[in-house]
Amino acid sequence: MQLTESLAAITRNITLQAPETQGEIVEFVLDDTLLTLSFVANIALAGLTILFIVAMARGVTDPRTKLIVVATMLISVVSISSYTGLMSGLTLSFIEMPTGHPLAGEEVLTMWGRYLTWTFSTPFILIVLGMIAGSNLTKILTTVSMTIAMCVTGLAAALTTSSYLMRWWWFVLSSAFFLVIVYVIMVDWTREAERTGTDDLFNTLKILTVVGWFGYPILWALGVEGFALLEVWMTSWGYSVLDIITKYIVTVLIVMYVVKEPETITADADYGTTLKSVGTPADD
Repeated sequence: MQLTESLAAITRNITLQAPETQGEIVEFVLDDTLLTLSFVANIALAGLTILFIVAMARGVTDPRTKLIVVATMLISVVSISSYTGLMSGLTLSFIEMPTGHPLAGEEVLTMWGRYLTWTFSTPFILIVLGMIAGSNLTKILTTVSMTIAMCVTGLAAALTTSSYLMRWWWFVLSSAFFLVIVYVIMVDWTREAERTGTDDLFNTLKILTVVGWFGYPILWALGVEGFALLEVWMTSWGYSVLDIITKYIVTVLIVMYVVKEPETITADADYGTTLKSVGTPADD
């Protein structure tokens, strides 16, 4: 009898330590109305933004303008997919915080799917900003590479459970990549936008983007992943509001500007095609 009770106790302990299923995670999310709404709001706004872009861009004919519009729409396409992943429990996990963390030993909900959103959506934001500023391909690719590195190291910071110090080291590394992006936007692309003549739009976009992006590391530090001063739903809503500003509001402003096809944005019919001299037989 005693042996049976001991085995039962061991079994209960193993069950408690087992990872939560997607179904259990979804139930946890649905039980927290504010957390649920932080996901639903972005799914709805991303969908509406896609419809807005499609409706506004129907008359666009210039190839460069089309490229900017498509890249802009892909920001919301990634967002609606990623937030659906969060809502379904697919990209949510409970991880145990390491020694030294304010919640050491406790299992905390980690919304690692948000890093997927940022990894795949922020490159499109930077591509659009770079094109509006009139930047070259080298600088655009540099910022895209830096933002991917920023998001991946941020994900590492969120998922590291072996050491509290390592979590913060990943955070510092991610922030370093972020500062490179900020420099390019605020210095290089600002100068280029002035030369191109798009500085009126670009200055608005850079303020919304850069100020909004500074909010992400602050929320990470204050949220459950850092000092745990904010509850999970507060952190989630903070990220959601920042996404609304830096993605959907910025998107609407960009589309409303470029669909008018101003000369500072447009290109000729050969934009993006192979150079005429390449592959063309020489005249005899």
